[in-house]
Amino acid sequence: MLKKSLAIMSISAAFFAQAQDVSVIRNTVDVYSNAPNVGSAKFNAMGGSNGALGGDANSLLTNPAGLGVAISGEVSGTLLISNNKNTSSYAGSSTGYTINKGDLGNLSGVMTFQLMTESAWKFVNIGINYSNQSIENYVETPGNSNLIYDFDATNSSSFGKHAYDRYGYLSKTSVGVGANYNNNLYLGAGLNFLNSSIDQSDTAIFNSLSGGGSETFSKQNTPFYERGNGFSASLGVISKLSPNFRVGAALETPTFWNIDRSYNFYNDPIYGDDYATENRKLTSPLKATVSAAFIASKSFSLNVDYTLGLTKPKYKVYGDAETELNDFFKDNAKNLSEVKVGAEYRIKQFRLRGGYSYASSPFDALSISRYADNGDIVDNQSYNNLILSDRNALSFGVGYDFKSFYIDASYQNITSKYSNPLLYGVIDGNYEAGYYSPTRLISSDAYVVSDVKNIRNNFFFTVGWKF
Repeated sequence: MLKKSLAIMSISAAFFAQAQDVSVIRNTVDVYSNAPNVGSAKFNAMGGSNGALGGDANSLLTNPAGLGVAISGEVSGTLLISNNKNTSSYAGSSTGYTINKGDLGNLSGVMTFQLMTESAWKFVNIGINYSNQSIENYVETPGNSNLIYDFDATNSSSFGKHAYDRYGYLSKTSVGVGANYNNNLYLGAGLNFLNSSIDQSDTAIFNSLSGGGSETFSKQNTPFYERGNGFSASLGVISKLSPNFRVGAALETPTFWNIDRSYNFYNDPIYGDDYATENRKLTSPLKATVSAAFIASKSFSLNVDYTLGLTKPKYKVYGDAETELNDFFKDNAKNLSEVKVGAEYRIKQFRLRGGYSYASSPFDALSISRYADNGDIVDNQSYNNLILSDRNALSFGVGYDFKSFYIDASYQNITSKYSNPLLYGVIDGNYEAGYYSPTRLISSDAYVVSDVKNIRNNFFFTVGWKF
């Protein structure tokens, strides 16, 4: 099998001059640097905020010290039903597409071991948590009849439409231990094992101005397929300042990813159209979380988490492609920043919960050359939301406790808006990143940029047992 290096050229503060695939950067941040944060219906109803509250195995998603807060064993399973809609707008038209999925979102359990000694150590608990989420995403951008490509002297075509299609999943299995010291100090540690699967394509359709037909083109080095596995570790502490106040802190190491990648390539001077494989190693950001909780009584609790990325994504260098990717993230990526707030109110056996989270945009402002609606090229257009943007999530839920058994349900709404660059690809004597059909190829020295609105509606249903 031919071994080829992924070609990504001239990445700079002005974005890429000759990028192989925008989604390489998107997936680095959106998939590999963003572990699944899918917990129980309670966890998600409270915005994923439990860093200083703890009490169950979902603590492994934020602060493993929360395992030490548990005083009884517990197991639970969560069904996730998701609705993901992208609406891409360009040149006065919009195309919307919705994906509905149902899957097992979370399994978790904690075993408590009360220490019947005179020591100040009260409990040592063991927990396991499995989180799984679909990363399926489809963005279809409408065409523009003013955007004309000349294949030859007798054949010109206009831009018909573009489709970015990603299938796959991201899962995280965590095991950890938590300890309770004198009911005032809680310590914890966890190991995290991640798995990913991505199948992705990038295609465009062009409409002939003379023959009336259309042709479908695939971008160089697509479709591609990636299978990854990663490992990270976490440490945490929670301190009870008073019966009503707690603070917590946690640190999660970078995830060390090993990614096997395969992809199609076209028009090679020796091999023609063929298929290649390669391996990549990626280190995702180191993350720190600080938390505070207020427990007014057994009826009301409030938790706030703040997570900050302390490093940036970094690929192991095998050639120019990884060097230029690393330079791009070093110069243009922001450190991860996320705030989560969650609250729970209890009325006898009933539970009412709500939460909110905000994650900042992962990139600084980036400048590119783009096509205007009339087909002209606008140089150095600046965007503060290119590829990905900030994200807002609002959630609420209810639950009922049957003493040993409980049921919970929650709803989560996640929204983001970003500028989506596509269709760029140059073809010259030294470098090819254009779009290819079985008979023709095209190049484009500027980007089409659409406006994408993403809305995710997630529904969670949990059944649990305490023992």
